[in-house]
Amino acid sequence: MEDSPVMKIRMAVASSNTPADAEGLADLVDGLEKRRFDTLWLSDTPMTPAVEPLMALAVASARTTRLKLGTNVVVPGRNPLLLAKELAHLDRLCGGRLLLAFMPGIGSPSERAALGVTGVDRNNRIKQAIELCRAWWEGDEVTAEFDGFVYENVRVGPPPVQEPLEIWLGGNGPKSLALTATHADGWLASRATPAEAELSRRTIEAGAAEAGRFIDDDHFGISIPYARAALPDRTMEAVMRKTDAAPSDICPIGPQELTDLVQRHLDAGITKFVLRPMSLDDGWDAELDYLAEYAIPFQN
Repeated sequence: MEDSPVMKIRMAVASSNTPADAEGLADLVDGLEKRRFDTLWLSDTPMTPAVEPLMALAVASARTTRLKLGTNVVVPGRNPLLLAKELAHLDRLCGGRLLLAFMPGIGSPSERAALGVTGVDRNNRIKQAIELCRAWWEGDEVTAEFDGFVYENVRVGPPPVQEPLEIWLGGNGPKSLALTATHADGWLASRATPAEAELSRRTIEAGAAEAGRFIDDDHFGISIPYARAALPDRTMEAVMRKTDAAPSDICPIGPQELTDLVQRHLDAGITKFVLRPMSLDDGWDAELDYLAEYAIPFQN
């Protein structure tokens, strides 16, 4: 009997509110590269002061040689032509180290209005954008209409280094899981317990099989907020909003809860982890030392 392939366990670090500050970004990027974390992960949050992730990742790529560069991209409201070009060129500039998750945004009325997508089916927008981006990245000449944008025999070049440049999706609801099954290369969950993540993984796999697709076993991940010490009540209440799960299943406090939660997600078939500190009182060096001690040992 042949041995089963070893699942690739990878550890990424995310920042909830990385400022547009060159020195602070350099500290984070250099610290991750030095400690051999797999990925820096930045989120696209258009309505906050957090740094624009594609610009920040371009800067990060110039400071690193092995660190992967991941981002959640809010797709609704963007011109897919420009998005496809930006992502293809960023993948070339970083030598094929770009990781992507397409997201619908937080869905607040003010964000929807600011992005011009009030009353829009955001999942359908993502579906259409995925199809257009993939066509352009494959070198196709595209003729299509998309939300007022008219593309007549349009090409995008040069293509990404990665063939294919994968697109992951997030979301725990039925529509998001169904879209992941039919259109994504992987799934990046958030605010899910190990039991919920396992059920969602199995739902995606079944939906993909029904659609005649296959998603790699090690293409399932989760974003985990955590803290080294107890958080203020208001902060924890915000993290646990709209879930009745045990706090240790969502936001582990201290090394024992963190390692226990990672292991339970591994047992549920989740192998990619984006660790997001909820407090940075001591700066990035102390935070990364903590994660290097307790999270990096899981990485293979």
